Amino acid sequence: MASAASPTHTGVRIGVAAKQAGTTTRTIRYYEEIGLLPPSVGHVEGKHRVYTEDDVDRIREVLRLKHLLGLTLEELKEVVEAEEARAELRARFKREDDPAQRKVILNEALGYIERQIELVHRRRAEMDELESELTAKRRRVKTRLRNLAG
Repeated sequence: MASAASPTHTGVRIGVAAKQAGTTTRTIRYYEEIGLLPPSVGHVEGKHRVYTEDDVDRIREVLRLKHLLGLTLEELKEVVEAEEARAELRARFKREDDPAQRKVILNEALGYIERQIELVHRRRAEMDELESELTAKRRRVKTRLRNLAG
């Protein structure tokens, strides 16, 4: 039986990555196509896609955010791009010794975090509104049940 990983790359093929992340190969390919995920390492036309453990973790995180926040693909793309930018800023921060430059980097990171928090707040407000609507409907149904029983 052939190994799931390519001998020249450390990682697994797309089917294994999809299974580990709890999704389908089609979803992974589509997310790559629209830019939510970077192309897999060593992916050359006609060759097998190979995914690292970090790639699988990223796929899981994208799926978690989509599910948890109910994000559209465009919103999800914004969140992923913000996460990538923050990762870049972390790397720059670690390399930077100048306190003034470190402050600039931290302020930039703060901007990304603030935008992500705004998105979470919007989603929470939408969920609160839905909960209120459902609670009101439940109250009306219970009132009707009491009226029918009485």
